[in-house]
Amino acid sequence: MSRPQPLSGFPELLPRQRIVEQQVVDHLRRAFELHGFANLQTRAVEPMDQLLRKGETSKEVYVLRRLQADERDASDAELGLHFDLTVPFARYVLEHAGKLNFPFRRYQIQPVWRGERPQGGRYREFWQADIDIVDLGELPAHYEVEVALVVADALRGLPVPKVRMHVNNRKLSQGFYQGLGIRDTEEALRIVDKLDKIGPDATAKLLIDGVDATPEQAEACLKLAAIRTEDASFVEQIRALGVTDPLLDEGLTELAAVVDAVAKEAPGFVVADMKIARGLDYYTGTVYEVFIEGQEHLGSVCSGGRYDKLASDGKNTYPGVGLSIGVSRLLVPLLQAGKLDATREVPTCVLVAVANEDERPEANALAQRLRRRGVPTQVSPSAAKFGKQIKFADKRGIPFVLFVNDEGTQIKDIRSGDQVTVDVDAWNPPADDLHPRITAE
Repeated sequence: MSRPQPLSGFPELLPRQRIVEQQVVDHLRRAFELHGFANLQTRAVEPMDQLLRKGETSKEVYVLRRLQADERDASDAELGLHFDLTVPFARYVLEHAGKLNFPFRRYQIQPVWRGERPQGGRYREFWQADIDIVDLGELPAHYEVEVALVVADALRGLPVPKVRMHVNNRKLSQGFYQGLGIRDTEEALRIVDKLDKIGPDATAKLLIDGVDATPEQAEACLKLAAIRTEDASFVEQIRALGVTDPLLDEGLTELAAVVDAVAKEAPGFVVADMKIARGLDYYTGTVYEVFIEGQEHLGSVCSGGRYDKLASDGKNTYPGVGLSIGVSRLLVPLLQAGKLDATREVPTCVLVAVANEDERPEANALAQRLRRRGVPTQVSPSAAKFGKQIKFADKRGIPFVLFVNDEGTQIKDIRSGDQVTVDVDAWNPPADDLHPRITAE
């Protein structure tokens, strides 16, 4: 068999990198639970009609097929892998509404699949960490502030470069386009959402060709998209463009409230950015995108927004607001560039040396005594020379080797060379050595 080649867009991490990822996920889980979010896990597949009914996703969905399925068997024919966690969550709410208490707060940390062209920061299989708050009938606007602050808390404690949240409001943008006289405001939103990728000239051309905008209307759209402030002063700048519409007024009020509240609680975290649109149709209010400062080319590492009609059974509507942290998009480039690492590649804190194979049962017993007290421990794989067993530990970053000699049970710090006699049932490693730690460049 020839050596396998990696599949583009499906990143696989090395053990040290995986430790970093696991600790980041654990940190996010703790942060979400501190804010009262309950954990869910939804299935990997959803009906195609659900996956395709909102936004430009038809080219990105992986369809589920059995290799030797009978053409007459349509049981799997209409299933696809989920491309985000919001659509599955909306379905989950509708399916289990009678068993949930509203407002319902949930978090999910799962892989998703998206059939797009792999490039820097974009993958076909990747992990997301989502939070959402949904309510029955009406969702108070203060939740649009709360989810932003939850993400600020969660990201603040991670060893990653500085990030900033860019926010806009779909009502603001659509109201502005309506005030200009553009009819297909949703398509205009999707076009403006491509501004950073294709540039202003191409965006203007798409607006003219795609929504029959005049050159003057396209120019006004670009002027709106260019507005960016760290406070609510965007309101005056937009008013100065001379466009009026009731929906625009509503969006301005809502966005100003979010920017003011988030800036007060998390200074320097939020930016009002009128070019943020979010391409998915289900967003109806505030929309968010978070970027690593200086690495905006990687795209947003966290995004989301408010959706009022995504979950509806015809009788009841469950509006919600949520944000999704792209765990893979955030971590994989940093890991591959060596910006993040772990202090060792295994959880093991102590290696119990084996003098000879006849003494392996005693070594196993010593290891078990340490494990009972929460010290990650493994036994040497062979009774090699002591120097080779130390080398085995050193190669994996294991800081301590435990062994028995004429002086008793001793522990050796292989980094410093310090060696002391210990009581196995009382000795504890330094807190920083008990588990691997994330290091950042």
